[in-house]
Amino acid sequence: MAGRAEFRARYWIESAAPLEKAAEIIAGEQSSGTFLALPGETDLLKERSRARVVSVEPGDARDAPSLASAQDARRGVAGPYRAGVIEIAFPVANVGRNLPNLLATVAGNLFELGEITGARLLDLDLPADYAGQFAGPRFGVTGTREAAGVHGRPLLGTIIKPSIGLSPEETASLVDALCAADLDFIKDDELIGDPPYAPFEARLAAVMPVIARHADRRGRPPMYAINISGSVDEMRRRHDAVAQAGGTCVMVSLNWVGFSGVEDLRRHAALPLHGHRNGWGLMTRHPALGFSFPAYQKLWRLAGVDQIHVNGLRNKFWEPDESVIDAARACLRPEPGLAPVMPVFSSGQWAGQAPDTFRALGSTDLLYLAGGGIIGHPDGVAAGVASLREAWEAAVQGIDLATYAKDRPALAAALAHYGGRA
Repeated sequence: MAGRAEFRARYWIESAAPLEKAAEIIAGEQSSGTFLALPGETDLLKERSRARVVSVEPGDARDAPSLASAQDARRGVAGPYRAGVIEIAFPVANVGRNLPNLLATVAGNLFELGEITGARLLDLDLPADYAGQFAGPRFGVTGTREAAGVHGRPLLGTIIKPSIGLSPEETASLVDALCAADLDFIKDDELIGDPPYAPFEARLAAVMPVIARHADRRGRPPMYAINISGSVDEMRRRHDAVAQAGGTCVMVSLNWVGFSGVEDLRRHAALPLHGHRNGWGLMTRHPALGFSFPAYQKLWRLAGVDQIHVNGLRNKFWEPDESVIDAARACLRPEPGLAPVMPVFSSGQWAGQAPDTFRALGSTDLLYLAGGGIIGHPDGVAAGVASLREAWEAAVQGIDLATYAKDRPALAAALAHYGGRA
């Protein structure tokens, strides 16, 4: 196996079998082997194609499995169930530049193996020349900033709320108010796409003249990420309509459009791709199954997204703050052959989380989205935007929010209105 090009995957696994054996089962299943010796799996073929176990780091053991296994039940296996971290090297030649096959290799049937009662893909280590074969982000952090015309601070934005139910004209009226408040970024909610009461084309036709009018006033348009999720042909057509109308961003629901859909759109697109991760919880919420975000975002970087959601501090969902910050750091971490992507903070965000977000991340390279935190401000949308801007000024300068708010009514009102939120 010396000299062959490889990429590596790290997993947390659990098994009643010794971890070394469980790791070899995964390596075989996900490359040239199976549960029986095969005459075609010659030594030469193994040398060329079989994955190899690089390391096994034992962890704890437990009496009960994290996930049930009918195979273990049939065999009368009763534990103990050993957990640990393993690393497996796969030949690049097994996959080539093929993202679906890369997923099938590192995240395929290994999750279903009877000997495995827990499996989680933690991270991927891809050689630069291999990662560079994929499309990758066209814009990333730097290009997003250039497209938005915002430098030296976070991009501040919001989500169209209510999420659904607004007519094209009502959507345009809200966008008008948001643009008047000098927001940097506006996006559709993931729930709005092409409904009969507000078709995509009608929304685009209603909103883009509003954005163009404010672009003339401001000297730059706010970045509006309109949801173009759909079939490959629909996304291409909608992207082109947005570009022709003067738009500067499009949004897709990553998990449902899929890797091939995003790759195709990336090859076609001339605009930044805003990646919404809705559905992510089903892939990660159980600690013994699925993906960790460092691996997840790296795969979407290969596909070509430029911005990706990471949740937010003290969010309305299940995710703890440490996980959110780790996710944002993963997006910004330089990777061989791949440009960083812009992390998108959202979910229950308002001015109050800005200082903690900046302290924890140590960077202003982020999109900071507040829905109710802007639109629900007691003094209106403009005050909601001002409160976010003022909170981030205080955060970067290291000034306590209450102190900074003394002569800033918008921030003071936000602290009074939202301050009781956990």
